Amino acid sequence: MSRQFFVSLDGPKGTGKTTLLESITQVLRADNRKVIRLSEQKSDPFRADSMALVNRLARDPSVDLEREICERFALSRAWISQNVLTKQPENCIILMDRWYPSDAAFRRMVPFAEIVQLNIEHNVRAPDLHVGVVTAPEVSWERAAVRSRGLGSTVIHRLEEHVACTRAFEQEVVSHGWFLCRNEGSIEEATMQIVAEINRML
Repeated sequence: MSRQFFVSLDGPKGTGKTTLLESITQVLRADNRKVIRLSEQKSDPFRADSMALVNRLARDPSVDLEREICERFALSRAWISQNVLTKQPENCIILMDRWYPSDAAFRRMVPFAEIVQLNIEHNVRAPDLHVGVVTAPEVSWERAAVRSRGLGSTVIHRLEEHVACTRAFEQEVVSHGWFLCRNEGSIEEATMQIVAEINRML
């Protein structure tokens, strides 16, 4: 490899993204690939202010406030694109935990096409490979419920909301032609699906 290869893993809560990221990293490194693991949340210096708005939105939803949140997240990703991604080695695979495709699951009133355009206008780096990770919503809800931090969501509190979130996200994955990974079997099976797609595109 003579360039960075940027991969984002996105999806609703409880679909197993973090476990998949760890497994993919191990497989790629065993194949002598240089892998950098990043998280949008941990790389964003403006996260606290943005999440304060998300908390406001959860209490008092409005389309104007949701648009402001989308704008702030796009600005954060633009900052990460310029100040974090550009600092990584040229010959590496960057695995990002969440990027703008994740907004397809969580934004309620702003059309996702508008969010994509907003990120483009702010020069947010587009992944070379968008991976949408999904499971049956009942499966991911149950997984999220049993982990120590629970569902851990500011905006989703009921199964019905999680079902709607999952369906909206999967519809956007299909309509944008992103790589869809159904993480409902073994973690090894899902890992090899994604690794095979990465190797195909390199």
